[in-house]
Amino acid sequence: MNKLLNYIWAGMILFSVFCAAVTGRMEPLSNAVLSGASGAVTLVLSMTGMMCAWTGLMKIADEGGLTLLLAKALNPLMRRLFPECKPGGPAVKAMCMNITANLLGLGNAATPLGIAAMQELKKNNPTQTADNSMVTFVVLNTASIQLIPTTLGILRAQYGSAAPFEILPAVWVTSVCSVIVGLTAAKLMEGLLRG
Repeated sequence: MNKLLNYIWAGMILFSVFCAAVTGRMEPLSNAVLSGASGAVTLVLSMTGMMCAWTGLMKIADEGGLTLLLAKALNPLMRRLFPECKPGGPAVKAMCMNITANLLGLGNAATPLGIAAMQELKKNNPTQTADNSMVTFVVLNTASIQLIPTTLGILRAQYGSAAPFEILPAVWVTSVCSVIVGLTAAKLMEGLLRG
């Protein structure tokens, strides 16, 4: 898969250079590459502090027992979505932490938590293919409901938005719809594969 992506990116770069050479726009292409690289470094540096802070807070929440409380609060939902998982077990705790990070709009901070959850789910799956719990978790994680889109708000504020969180109603509606559609599709496919 990585090899295929490398070919796609290389092809796009070569096509861009070819088009710029044919149309005589090599200078604007060079300027765009340099400004894009500079902007990427600035963006990474501005996001790093926020990601470190939230990842640390999530670790403190886990060690302080907050994730256990959250796991208990989410237990009825988690039992319905993940009937194969032990209630309050390590997989459920890891998934709850990931869901919390996604609720707070911390996509990048949620990534290591999602990986930890998948590792816990894999311990219960002796096969080399994803089971229903793993697929449902990936769908839930990808479509995630966001109450506070922190990362998006920071990006909007960084680029000059006067009201970076004015998009909240649209984010809520969109994320709820995406979770409903994603979970419905996953459960329908699960039923089809069973039958």
